[in-house]
Amino acid sequence: MADEKLMKGDTIGFATEMRKLVNNKEFSDIKFLVGPNRKVIYAHKCILSSRCMVFKAMFTDQASKSGGMDKETQLPFPDMSPDVFLAVLEFIYSNTVTLRPKIGIETMATALEYGLDDLRKVCVDYLVETLTVITACDCMQAAVMYEQEILKSKTLKFIEDHTQPVFASKGFQELSDGALIEILRSDNLKLDEQDIYKYVKEWAHVNSVVQSKPPSEVAQRVVQLVRLPIMSLKELDELEKENKKDNIIPVDSLSAAWKFHALKQQDPNNSLAKKRSGTQPRDHHKNLL
Repeated sequence: MADEKLMKGDTIGFATEMRKLVNNKEFSDIKFLVGPNRKVIYAHKCILSSRCMVFKAMFTDQASKSGGMDKETQLPFPDMSPDVFLAVLEFIYSNTVTLRPKIGIETMATALEYGLDDLRKVCVDYLVETLTVITACDCMQAAVMYEQEILKSKTLKFIEDHTQPVFASKGFQELSDGALIEILRSDNLKLDEQDIYKYVKEWAHVNSVVQSKPPSEVAQRVVQLVRLPIMSLKELDELEKENKKDNIIPVDSLSAAWKFHALKQQDPNNSLAKKRSGTQPRDHHKNLL
């Protein structure tokens, strides 16, 4: 009706009261066995099914298979962390969620799996707001894996502003080649190219052990983003000699860098002949874009 108006009460108080129902055995009508240790977590079908279509479909399917569900029904979730499951329930019940660095990414992934887009957004906001040198690479990995563009752009900006400590972090060695490629495409990394190559080479050797593959194979896609043309002739010569040990850099890439020096002219089609924010000056940089 025209004279109807939705009025809001105390939403914070409501959320506080609703959180009391999370994992509350009293009046619950469904039990979940969560994690490898099968921790019992109590819930209410009507709340879960009204807020999440995945749970609704799950309950409908379970009821059709077993001829019904009662409060003794147990649903196993062996592959989910109890902490993450409780965070998801907290959001479903109260539209608020308590996050910690340990569960932020996994909760975002679960939100995507269960179609909880508002929870996904909250998780992205949390991950961005709590970015540190320690978490940056994990967040970039998650952003690429789950195709989260906002998280990717915000995390990349953080990495650009803290390039050296991020590259020196343990998380850097654990990046996939796809996530590392996204980073190396940036013009705004505040690190010289020689140092960037050293970190890439170290990444390749660490991951060659993990993947049981030669460093050259592990680095195949990544090393193509190292901007060899902006290195000096002396640096290229030393790099070529060093490269004979493990052949991380393809011969074609080295040849293209030598050719750029020989031609001594700008090449607008060569994205590798472009300085980054942290590139140290060399005499031949007058030929760069």
